[in-house]
Amino acid sequence: MAHIVAPSLLSADFAELGTAVDLIERSDAGWHHIDVMDGVFVPNISFGLPVIKSIRKRAQKPFDVHLMIVRPDQFITAFRDAGADILTVHFEACSHLHRSLQAIKAAGMKAGVALNPHTPVSMLEDVLADIDVVCMMSVNPGFGGQKFIERTYTKVAALKALREKTGSKALIEIDGGVGAENARKLLEAGADVLVAGNSVFGAADPIAAIAGLARG
Repeated sequence: MAHIVAPSLLSADFAELGTAVDLIERSDAGWHHIDVMDGVFVPNISFGLPVIKSIRKRAQKPFDVHLMIVRPDQFITAFRDAGADILTVHFEACSHLHRSLQAIKAAGMKAGVALNPHTPVSMLEDVLADIDVVCMMSVNPGFGGQKFIERTYTKVAALKALREKTGSKALIEIDGGVGAENARKLLEAGADVLVAGNSVFGAADPIAAIAGLARG
């Protein structure tokens, strides 16, 4: 399977979100990556349900919604109704992760789990077969534009090995500091999905930047 590029709308101009969605739609990107922050789980606040529902009308490609919030279970159907195709919750925010995954799937979405940089991939062993996407944070969540954490390569390789061990079909997604300088190495380590924010929307030609990442 060819890898997927998922530009992060967190790095787009919030006054021009519709234009950013249109750009992703006509690019080589496969998904829209949408970060939802509550100011509690992470020290920042981004957009929420009304914004997602609004921009969904302009998009055909899947919405990859990454919840960086506490108590995500109470919002599962709301994000489904707003247009999420993939809903990712944080391992660190879920007391009953298996239950959360089952609820996401029951709502008709693909289920993702995100891991903060300090969380070992081994923590997912017992549920990896139930996960569709593992979002590996390669920066500390909460803000765009952070420096990529080099240990991520080792974690990707470890997750790939664990995926083979468990027979999981989960895609390995990398979120944070991804750009032309590290994309190839991440793909070689086992990544399937590259989330790119500043390296796309901070580029002089975002369409070309996405195309470069899509080529790997």
